[in-house]
Amino acid sequence: MENQFVRLEPLCQVHHDDLVMAVEVDELWKTWYNTHVPNPDSMAAEITRLLALNAEGRMVPWAIIDPVTSHAVGVTTYLNLDPANRRLEIGSTWIGSKAQGTGINAAAKLLLLQRAFEELGCIAVEFRAHWHNHQSRRAVERLGAKQDGVLRNHRIFENGTVRDTVVFSIVEAEWPTVKFGLSERLGAHLRQSASAS
Repeated sequence: MENQFVRLEPLCQVHHDDLVMAVEVDELWKTWYNTHVPNPDSMAAEITRLLALNAEGRMVPWAIIDPVTSHAVGVTTYLNLDPANRRLEIGSTWIGSKAQGTGINAAAKLLLLQRAFEELGCIAVEFRAHWHNHQSRRAVERLGAKQDGVLRNHRIFENGTVRDTVVFSIVEAEWPTVKFGLSERLGAHLRQSASAS
């Protein structure tokens, strides 16, 4: 899947070195609420884990590729797959600091949402974020997702802290408006980039 801003490729070990470089900037894995961001030493094991979940039919992981450099700058997945109820979650997403704010995240979400609603026939797509991850929560809201609620004391992390999880979703009837909004955002980003150069 691809558009002007991003390419999504099935994740594999060939992306390892690029992903290590992406997380090393600002030591992204050290942000305490980003427990799904692997450190450089555990990247190979994390890719193997995601591919095993894919083989079990529990997750679909992609490498997020910057089409300008052809380097992987992050990872995103479909997870919590629920075909019987035509639902899935887009999550476990991380993008290296250098690629944040470039339109890559919005462009990747546009591709993932378009596939979910227009090809897979989903009636709802869910997003989840740590209560304290305000950057992620704002990004999900900017997509056009609405907050469904908060799962209190939802997960216990290895360091003993407990996560409250904010749940958002986009439903089928909202997709045309969300799609239009995302397309407009990306168009504005293109116009800004053109006027700056």
